[in-house]
Amino acid sequence: MLYLWLYPLHAEFAIFNVFRYLSFRMIYAAITAFLIAFVLAPPMIKKLQEWGLGQKIRDEGPQSHLTKSGTPTMGGLLILFSVLLTTVLWADITNHYVWLVIIAVVGFGLVGFVDDYIKIRKARSKGLTVLQKLFSQLLVAAGIALFVYLSPAYSTELSVPFFKNFAPDLGVFYIPFAILVIIGCSNAVNLTDGLDGLAIGPVIIASMAYTVVAWAVGNKLVSDYLLIPHIQGAGELAVLTASMVGSSLGFLWFNTYPASVFMGDVGSLPLGSALGTVAVVCKHELLLLLVGGVFVMEAVSVIFQVASYKSRGKRIFLMAPLHHHFEMKGWQEPKVVVRLWIIAIILALFSISTLKLR
Repeated sequence: MLYLWLYPLHAEFAIFNVFRYLSFRMIYAAITAFLIAFVLAPPMIKKLQEWGLGQKIRDEGPQSHLTKSGTPTMGGLLILFSVLLTTVLWADITNHYVWLVIIAVVGFGLVGFVDDYIKIRKARSKGLTVLQKLFSQLLVAAGIALFVYLSPAYSTELSVPFFKNFAPDLGVFYIPFAILVIIGCSNAVNLTDGLDGLAIGPVIIASMAYTVVAWAVGNKLVSDYLLIPHIQGAGELAVLTASMVGSSLGFLWFNTYPASVFMGDVGSLPLGSALGTVAVVCKHELLLLLVGGVFVMEAVSVIFQVASYKSRGKRIFLMAPLHHHFEMKGWQEPKVVVRLWIIAIILALFSISTLKLR
């Protein structure tokens, strides 16, 4: 909005010429989003406490978590508000890719809101059923995948890390693939959100990585130099991902151990869907496996645990998701969180290197 209002004035006032630069808007989007989240968090936490929107902790989990029962949840609403407002302020809102990610955030945010509301209203640790949640997510993800697939001149080829001449074309099968990426990333972030600050840290790191990716694929000179697909207009998504970085940092201030507020499904589901949608639009879907490596490990640990128990009657991990396994082994919660953050940083750096190493 600021871009559309102020940049046209650059002919008369040279100072407004800075709005043409994506780097300028990325930086100030991150700062704006941080300030919004940081300033509004305390009054929001107070309201959540007044409304009795506290987290219900499951009894079968680590016993140390029982003390967290009643901690205000649904703090993800603050993240979404900050991201959406900041994006509208600093991004080019005529860009259809920006609106595509906004639709993902709002759609998955609604699913998460209903899920959290049911948990709180019925005072239980489970909200929507698995089928209800997946069907709702499928509707949103399918709409996004179809839009991308039907976009003129949009390629259904996959960009494979480390390979410059290997790009398999999925054709119409790109639609279910894109749906899988969006839903898979959304639920993987949701599974990771089990310790104070655990999920939001890798979200910040992954958002920073995809800010670089979005900027690179949107810049013709850079994308040609790196031999990666050029997606005209996708660079504007860097403003949105930068706002995710800022708002998540503001939220982390209050979500770090011991957490004053939890994000809830209303935060984790849309943040994951946003990362998945950005990966699809930027044609770096497979890179998400590396960038979001922590999320992948958490999701895979649950899949393997369930499969092993149902087929053999034995568990692979002491408890799933993976972060609970380390807790059961005696690791203190802050140690688990920080070590997984370190892994996320290393994987993100490695992922960015693949833009050049091919």
